[in-house]
Amino acid sequence: MTTPDGPHLLARQRQQHILAAVNEHGGVRVAEMVDQLGVSEMTIRRDITGLVRRGLVARVHGGAVAPSRSAQEPAFATKATQHQAEKARIGTLAASRVEAGDAVALSAGTTTLAVARALTAHPDFTTLTFITNSLPAADVLHQAVLQAREGGRPAPTVVLTGGERTPSDALVGPATVDYLRSVRVDWVFLGAHGFDPEIGLMSPNLQEAATNAALLATGRSAVAVLDSSKWGVRGLRTFCELSELAVLVTDAPPDEATTEAATTYDFSLEIATDDD
Repeated sequence: MTTPDGPHLLARQRQQHILAAVNEHGGVRVAEMVDQLGVSEMTIRRDITGLVRRGLVARVHGGAVAPSRSAQEPAFATKATQHQAEKARIGTLAASRVEAGDAVALSAGTTTLAVARALTAHPDFTTLTFITNSLPAADVLHQAVLQAREGGRPAPTVVLTGGERTPSDALVGPATVDYLRSVRVDWVFLGAHGFDPEIGLMSPNLQEAATNAALLATGRSAVAVLDSSKWGVRGLRTFCELSELAVLVTDAPPDEATTEAATTYDFSLEIATDDD
């Protein structure tokens, strides 16, 4: 995408540039647009407000993303190409909480997939037990199990729940919920379609929300893993309120409302930076 000469652009031209960037990359950050267009942060925020009013983008913390409907569920392949470096950092930081002998549950999602990848490199990987309704996460863990066995090493236990497959490659439904009712784990790692500091973690899929709620109930401690593009994004149903969280791991400092919520509901807010 060609970068225009920012200082000479009219508001509509700047908005067209912002919209083109959102369509190409799935989202933009205010700071990036300030650098590209050579205008103030206030100007960019005003331009984003104009796009929001026209229904062309959705505002999130620090920028804007393509608009999504509360019941619209993006495909896993689409989400997997977005914010990869941020998700990898989140996965590494979140996985560092796990200790030898722990049982771990992973919800579906591309950020929990990053957690699964990080856990395959965990020094105590072979002592862990995994339960997941995520087909990609189960595959990553299974491949690591095969490598361990081929190398003559012990392998962890990996359990994939049954259920109906969703566009986000999750297994959901009554069979999944029934199975999870009898499970107890140490850690539950939860991804989400969206996050609101008053509402909590949300999903656009009613069955996936119900399954995530059942997954949440299995754990001693719940860890939300969310890249910053999820701030302010709404889903059709909430499956985890902030009072149920132990930890929220993200890639950038959130807004003041989320910081205050961490104090109010007593959960740890951790930022996975490039230095981690």
